[in-house]
Amino acid sequence: MADTAKIQDPKSNRPLSPHLQVYKLPMTALMSISHRISGVILSAGLLLVAGFVIAAAQGPDVYNLVMQYAGHPYVTAFFFAWSFVLYFHLCSGVRHLIWDAGCLLDKERAITAGWVVLFAAAGLTAATWYVVAHNIGI
Repeated sequence: MADTAKIQDPKSNRPLSPHLQVYKLPMTALMSISHRISGVILSAGLLLVAGFVIAAAQGPDVYNLVMQYAGHPYVTAFFFAWSFVLYFHLCSGVRHLIWDAGCLLDKERAITAGWVVLFAAAGLTAATWYVVAHNIGI
């Protein structure tokens, strides 16, 4: 039985099937994978948001206890990252709607749309946290 790790293309002396560490994925593939991952992250983060809402419904004692932990830097960092993921998923969804309309489908515009999604998500996150920081005083 042959060892499959040693099977190589005789013409080029390279492995027959490259893996993701060798192959450079195009921008559209990276954005597609990121969109799917962001959906999973949003689902997980929604559990924490639901916990805050449930704590508020339990009364002032439970709410004050939960809010003591909400001010922790790790929780703030989590919500900062989660808000970026939220805006990324939103902007990426809008990009998909534009694609469904038949626009921006050529390679150059699709790549540009990917960068626009990233910059828009970063800008919306920064704007949100600017408002949060000035209203709450983080």
